[in-house]
Amino acid sequence: MRDFTVSSKNAGKKVVRVAILEFPNLTPAVLQKALKHKDIRINGKRISQDTLVEEGDHVEVWLPDALFETEAPSRKSEFDDYKVVFESDDLLLVNKRQGLAVHGGKGMSGDCLIDILRKDYHNPSLDLCHRIDMNTGGLILTAKNKKSLEDAISLFKADLITKRYRCLVRGVPSLGTSVICQDDAIMKEVSAYLEKPPTGNVFIHDVPKEKDLPITSRYRVLQVFKGIGPDGEDVSDIEVELVTGRTHQIRAQFAHYGHPILGDGNYGRNQYNLHFSNLRGGKVRYQQLFASTLLFGKIPKENVHNKLSGRVFSIEPLYDVNLGK
Repeated sequence: MRDFTVSSKNAGKKVVRVAILEFPNLTPAVLQKALKHKDIRINGKRISQDTLVEEGDHVEVWLPDALFETEAPSRKSEFDDYKVVFESDDLLLVNKRQGLAVHGGKGMSGDCLIDILRKDYHNPSLDLCHRIDMNTGGLILTAKNKKSLEDAISLFKADLITKRYRCLVRGVPSLGTSVICQDDAIMKEVSAYLEKPPTGNVFIHDVPKEKDLPITSRYRVLQVFKGIGPDGEDVSDIEVELVTGRTHQIRAQFAHYGHPILGDGNYGRNQYNLHFSNLRGGKVRYQQLFASTLLFGKIPKENVHNKLSGRVFSIEPLYDVNLGK
């Protein structure tokens, strides 16, 4: 069992969200199960619903100690659900934590990022300009009004906003053709075809099949961690630029080439992932993938976001893997 007292900054939030902020190794699924079994108490009273908490409330979470894996102080909550990277009258750019869904959906419990932002900014019109996976951390651009949203979406459609990611992958990728990107970065370009079934994982093919979608990514190797994988295998920190933006594109494409993202249980291999530990000595919980950079191109004068022409916004990925450094 672990307990905590609700602070002023967490007042008015739901107990599942606050418990995750207090104990980052707990998951929404574990906490929802605890609610179902009435294993969470607020001020001594057992609860079965995801209830709002107030400052000073005493919360007890009756779960096995092994599930908590207490975080080291240097890692715990560098930010809570998100950190503001940039804000204007029209846009809000945030860095979201891993494990937080950006929007509601089937099977999702607890607040999602857009709901949290709408509450925090008292703006029900706030909306997502694009999306990333729940277990991917990093940059999310949101719009504060309808005009701002429409103009931002038009920039994505016109390829005037470029998205880049950082990830840790198995081995050292070397395939592809060298290209020069819009900011003069030299990357290697790789293309394939993606099959998207109605449900489940996507599939990558070198030769197109009926209804396959073409995909293209660019990447460069930033750092190689020598011999830290099984059998002395290397791990690479790479930056990936999306030329196309399909479902699970980076995860599936690099796994297809033999370089799955570390911590990815769907497209990688659990036996490989279990070789590594997180910064606290426990299991690696999330795919080590972060939306790290947004590059704005030359924006037309009639677009409300024209002043962002040429701007670049970047964050450092919060990899939660012991890399032996």
